[in-house]
Amino acid sequence: MRQFVAALLLAGVGITLPATVTPAQEAYPTQPILLTHGNTAGSNSDLMARIIAEPLAARLGQPVIVESRPGAGQTIAFGRIASGKPDGYTLIMMHGGHPIAGAMYKSLKYDTVEDFQMLSTLIVYPFVLAVRQDHPLKSMAELIAYAKANPGKLSFSSTGVGTSQHLTGVLLQSMAGIELNHISYRGATQAVQDVLGGRVDILIETLTQVSPLIAGGQMRALAVTSAHAWKTLPDVPPVGDTVKGFEVSSWMGVATTKGVPQPIADRLTREIQTVLTLPEVRERFEQLGNEVQGGTPQQMRDRVARELATWKKVVKDANIPQQ
Repeated sequence: MRQFVAALLLAGVGITLPATVTPAQEAYPTQPILLTHGNTAGSNSDLMARIIAEPLAARLGQPVIVESRPGAGQTIAFGRIASGKPDGYTLIMMHGGHPIAGAMYKSLKYDTVEDFQMLSTLIVYPFVLAVRQDHPLKSMAELIAYAKANPGKLSFSSTGVGTSQHLTGVLLQSMAGIELNHISYRGATQAVQDVLGGRVDILIETLTQVSPLIAGGQMRALAVTSAHAWKTLPDVPPVGDTVKGFEVSSWMGVATTKGVPQPIADRLTREIQTVLTLPEVRERFEQLGNEVQGGTPQQMRDRVARELATWKKVVKDANIPQQ
């Protein structure tokens, strides 16, 4: 038989053999992996990336290095991934701000859905609307009543124009029929300081950033943006109790460059989802106010596409100028 195949090859007869995994794919990974994000150091993305980096490195047998690359509403970081080499050595922490950027920018150098290989969702979480502890507002009902009587007098913070926090505030104004003054920051740290200092009224932020301040008595939570009360803040009502139908839940997951060989993408998805089953990882995520929620690459892709359509409508309806 071997002589027969050899004779065919010598004769120039083409034989199509089954596709096989290349040695490079079998060996993956052979070098450190970069896990980047588009937010500042110490941000929610940064903290969540560091939670999975070490156990993921242990699973893959190579270091996983967390890198912060903020700027232009995270689009610099995502543009770098979209145009990168599809070899599985550069990953990105993707979250609810990614489809929002797709809605906020007139033109991007990448397609929000098509230019990324989704790997797995990690967590879901709401935002918290909070004020400094001595602020006169005690509830969402009081906030809305005051805002209606005093248009533009109350201010709210966000981590930048076109971020999840910003559009959460925009959606609240639209659904509640109120006018708030938006104050934009480059990260959560200065926003928190200005709310505590009385220069801004309302903080819209993740539980990761706000929960320690609530526990320490520096801030008071008025509401959470999830559909129901959140388990780490069980006594804080959802915004939807006051503004019917209001709900904003964000999420975080891991993606990479489109075109990564399928065996590598499958390996990464498998290892990430295994990391999510580790008790120490789940506990850390939950301590920071998140709900662990894995998912298939297709489910993550569907989420991005669905939210892109939703936020495009919010931006259009609110007449927000695209960047």
